[in-house]
Amino acid sequence: MNINRLDLNLLVVFLTIYREGTLTRSATLLNLSQPAVSHALNRLRDQFDDSLFVRRGKRMVATARAEQLVVPIREALQMLEDGLSGAPTFNPADTRREFRLGLRDVLEATALPRLLQELTRIAPGVSVSSTRVDRREMDLELANGRLDMAVDVLLPLDSDIHRLPVTQDRLVVVASRQHPALRDGKLDMKTYMASGHVLVSSRRRGPGLEDVELARSGQERRIVLRCQHYFAACRVVESSELLLTMPEQYALMANAGYDTALYPTPFPSPNMDVYLYWHKSRDDDPANRWLREVIVGLFRRE
Repeated sequence: MNINRLDLNLLVVFLTIYREGTLTRSATLLNLSQPAVSHALNRLRDQFDDSLFVRRGKRMVATARAEQLVVPIREALQMLEDGLSGAPTFNPADTRREFRLGLRDVLEATALPRLLQELTRIAPGVSVSSTRVDRREMDLELANGRLDMAVDVLLPLDSDIHRLPVTQDRLVVVASRQHPALRDGKLDMKTYMASGHVLVSSRRRGPGLEDVELARSGQERRIVLRCQHYFAACRVVESSELLLTMPEQYALMANAGYDTALYPTPFPSPNMDVYLYWHKSRDDDPANRWLREVIVGLFRRE
């Protein structure tokens, strides 16, 4: 393509359609009419000789060519913006901006209340959109700007994804206070292995972290229920003789006021390191850097 014929405004339209997935929402954010956005998309298609986005249901889905273009276009526009504006500044007290965070349900429950309380105090115009992201897609979501940052356990991500350790958690076992084998307030390995268990996972099959640890010593527990959310699993455990192994911080929150008790795991269980992730192109972005500092500070005050 001939870059001399390229209108930079079209690249802004391209990134907005990619991020939002609909022409209607993109038009609203760009303060343009929907026909104007459609016209811009047609010009982009001519420039790149590719459909770029195809409609599937109500969403516009990127083609393979569009996926290749996202990162270089976004980085080029960011460099241009930084170069034209000089040293970029960011005033959290005055900004009105939405940040997109990748969080799983455990971290939503433990981190979001404190984060929103802090943002309300120091940056009342800032809003947060939290989403659960397939870990296999996290590299791409951070690279293409659909996520500003993510918080999760240690993951084998691309070298362009930077990370910083923010906290640790450990596994505990949740059981009903009425569990007949735990009346003495102690949980040993024999009782753990003799009991039925609840496994929480977003996957349809596969072991949990605790199963991997048990397998190291040649043991396999009996899974009676596999479900998607820890809160539901805690309510099942409360009214049954099943056991649930889960992260301690969320266990403390999800079981407060319920007829359950928490026990240390009766087998060696590694600490779960939790990291903050972001794309290298956002290293020096003042808004991204500011929110990273806020999140790290909240975790370190635990």
